[in-house]
Amino acid sequence: MDSLTQAALGAAIGEAVLGKKIGSKGAILGAAVATIPDLDVVFFLFYDKLEMLSIHRGFSHSILFSILGALFLAFIFKRVKWTKDISFQRMVTFAWLALFTHMLLDAFTAYGTQLYLPFSNERIGFDSVNVVDPVYTIPLLIGLVGSLLVFKNKPSQAIFNQIGIVVSSLYLLFTLGHKSQVENHFQSSFNKQNIHYSSLLTMPVGIANINWYGVAKTTDGIYLQKYSSFQNENFPLEYFPTNNELLDDVNPELVQLMKWFAKGFYTVEKDGDQLLFYNLQVDMRGVVKTKSGKSPTMGYFILKPKKDGSFQFSSGTHGK
Repeated sequence: MDSLTQAALGAAIGEAVLGKKIGSKGAILGAAVATIPDLDVVFFLFYDKLEMLSIHRGFSHSILFSILGALFLAFIFKRVKWTKDISFQRMVTFAWLALFTHMLLDAFTAYGTQLYLPFSNERIGFDSVNVVDPVYTIPLLIGLVGSLLVFKNKPSQAIFNQIGIVVSSLYLLFTLGHKSQVENHFQSSFNKQNIHYSSLLTMPVGIANINWYGVAKTTDGIYLQKYSSFQNENFPLEYFPTNNELLDDVNPELVQLMKWFAKGFYTVEKDGDQLLFYNLQVDMRGVVKTKSGKSPTMGYFILKPKKDGSFQFSSGTHGK
């Protein structure tokens, strides 16, 4: 999720766990701790875009990191004036919740989170909510404002923050249930059109879980169709060939990394002397018209051949 949402969730946890002990400082501390996993972006200074595919949302977003990080932070906090009188157990609980909920929230989005590192690099993603969704964030912010400002120092202060957490959490659960209904819709739609697919991807686009795309993967391509919760319109079915043969001359390790990142949902096309690799699992924004016709989404990886036979890796996007 976006940084504002992660900070808001961390602040809500800080207020809930530490608010009665250190007041509004608990929310500040929670917001700070909850942003720690995303500090892995500093590695962009030291690694290229290809390497960052596996580094971002890597170990800093793993369950093991949340446990070790919570223990380390609790040790530090016991030596800070604000929190030294709070029990070590409470500080561990607070730090772990702030870290783990960050990772769990990211897992609801499309990018995927390597929760099981270093034991497995499987990218866990529920693909049920957009990376930016105010419907989840706003209740958290309202609850925080209510507890920290409007009802500060009143008996009902904690209730508003708790309500914000509950409402936001219920929305996340709703997205999972709604995703199941969307999957049923696409299964029925693709079956009616005699599309025999090996796997199905459903991905929300935009806010409030209203618009979705379904991607049916076949042996030689992908079928893509839009769905809207408030429209009965039958959106057009689009087909894009995978074109795996275009990757035959590319370094196998590079190909494997890109396919891993896309979880198998991708297409490739040739653009002059370079290749465009479309990742449908992460960058799903729907079909766009291009100079050469149409593409399955706006963003893509660029593979440009070099004189030594290798390929230079970069990224690009089609204009609207």
